[in-house]
Amino acid sequence: MSDSDLQQQVRLYNELVLRYEELDHEIDRLIMLHGGKSDRMSADDHTRYRQMARERDELQNEMRGLEQMLFNNE
Repeated sequence: MSDSDLQQQVRLYNELVLRYEELDHEIDRLIMLHGGKSDRMSADDHTRYRQMARERDELQNEMRGLEQMLFNNE
């Protein structure tokens, strides 16, 4: 892997981390608005919560995949 490819992957990884953290904070805020429990959410908020949780899981999977690529290429 060339240095420019490695730099591009590191940049992508950093972007994924930032998006993950932002989404995680948004999920936390939504949960705290409902007393810390998702079962107190309205149907719309619960749907949004589940959507954000799935997106966060997808971001985490992408991060793990990049981590494997980055660390296997050392």
